[in-house]
Amino acid sequence: MSTPAPLSAPRDTAEAKPRIGWIFTSLMLVMLLASLDQTIVGTALPTIVGELDGLEHMSWTITAYTLALTIAMPVYGKLGDLVGRKNLFLVAIALFLLGSALCGLSQDMLWLILSRGVQGLGGAGLMIMSQTIIADVVPAKDRAKYMAPIGAVFGVSSVAGPLLGGWLTDSAHWRWVFWINLPLGIVALVVAAVTIKLPQRKNTAKIDYAGMVLLALAITGLVLVTSWGGSQYDWTSATILGLAAGTLVAAVAFVLVERAVPEPILPMRLFRNRTFVVTTLLGLVVGAGMMGALAYLPTYLQMSYGVDATGSGLLLIPMVVALLVTSIGSGAVVTRTGRYKFLPVVGTLVAAGGMYAMSTMTLDTPLWQLCLYVAVLGAGLGLFMQIIVLAVQNAVDPREIGTATSANNLFREFGVTIGIAVLGTLFSSRLTERLGGALGGDVAAGGHGGASSLTPAALEQLPPQVADLVVNAYATALVPMFAWMVPMFLLGTVIAFFLPEIPLSSTTALSEGEAEAAGGQHGEVPAQGSPATPTTVAE
Repeated sequence: MSTPAPLSAPRDTAEAKPRIGWIFTSLMLVMLLASLDQTIVGTALPTIVGELDGLEHMSWTITAYTLALTIAMPVYGKLGDLVGRKNLFLVAIALFLLGSALCGLSQDMLWLILSRGVQGLGGAGLMIMSQTIIADVVPAKDRAKYMAPIGAVFGVSSVAGPLLGGWLTDSAHWRWVFWINLPLGIVALVVAAVTIKLPQRKNTAKIDYAGMVLLALAITGLVLVTSWGGSQYDWTSATILGLAAGTLVAAVAFVLVERAVPEPILPMRLFRNRTFVVTTLLGLVVGAGMMGALAYLPTYLQMSYGVDATGSGLLLIPMVVALLVTSIGSGAVVTRTGRYKFLPVVGTLVAAGGMYAMSTMTLDTPLWQLCLYVAVLGAGLGLFMQIIVLAVQNAVDPREIGTATSANNLFREFGVTIGIAVLGTLFSSRLTERLGGALGGDVAAGGHGGASSLTPAALEQLPPQVADLVVNAYATALVPMFAWMVPMFLLGTVIAFFLPEIPLSSTTALSEGEAEAAGGQHGEVPAQGSPATPTTVAE
């Protein structure tokens, strides 16, 4: 005999706690891998583009990863809600490892950029599945203490990535920046396969393939417009205008399709949820401001301050320490009080102050002062980065947690992609213009042996007068753009004021029967979009 079971947290038994602990450990490991690869390339980038002769394509080394990540996130989120998360999670890890291997084998910039795209397709699954599997087994009222360390992982990767990338570039070869993922990823794959036991979902809903394609076209088109406009093509050129028109058509078609299909990849009804709208806008503007600046900071430190790749990573340690402290502290506060609205408000203000301080740097700014500035930025980010994910998961139907979480991450990563693309385009354009005056006209044209092949090691071989001009060119090309990121954080502060504060739920995204399966037994349950059959627990 069987009876319907209400939504409930996993039973608090001596057996369930170790299971959640192992699940959490495996999720932390793969989240670290995915987040590392958004930052590990930064310190190796000057050497990579110099060796592969590709300064003009520098920003795409980072943009390709984040673009693929952005496109794939909603796909993983929706499919996880429909068919279950574990198998998707394992596929994502395998795809990420394949991309890492291909990146390390790259012989030119096109090969590297395409391989970074494969990495991003896998990384999307690692990030979304990690956040939603936690929601499957931990109730919202307790979830902050688990999500805070996950937020801290992003902080650790923001410094460990540049540091590890710099150390591998200096002591081994830049290819190991990608190959280091292989042993760690294999461990993550085994741990996840053994410890994560979630039920398969019975899916009879039709998958929204049209929405997937249209969303990919719209995102890709917008990134190409922002990357190429004003640099490779004039803003009024036929190429840019054509891309902009195609992007608009794809976006409108996507909205129309999503309103018509029974199981949309991005349900338009989510935009009637105030918490979802506020957290989505907040993630978008903060993502653009944060990664748009941090992605190129290691390059500035190497070329303007003369530190090596490892040193540029070490200089960011104060940021991750501050982020760790505030992230874990904010999680503890939310778990104890259930209050979370004030954290994004305070956090965005603090981060804006840190970014403004960074915009005042000159070649005479002492390194300890630079460390202080990035620490302030890190402290602000740690206060709210994972809190906004918790807020949106707490505000939606448990059956749509995967879809809502991925949609929220989609817009944050979309902001990251646009921020990196726009700032990278402006930085490359400003830098090439300044280097053209210092090293000759061939540099401005991107000629071989000019700016596109300039590495930190090559800088040391230049005559002192020319080297000084190059150092000044890097400083004046990048630092003023940090000030452009300050309004993004201040806009985030305004948005955060409108965040509703809903009491945190005491249930998980799983029913009682599914929660038992997550604790060690597989089961089969209906997914959203399937016939409305009640979840049952055998007596």
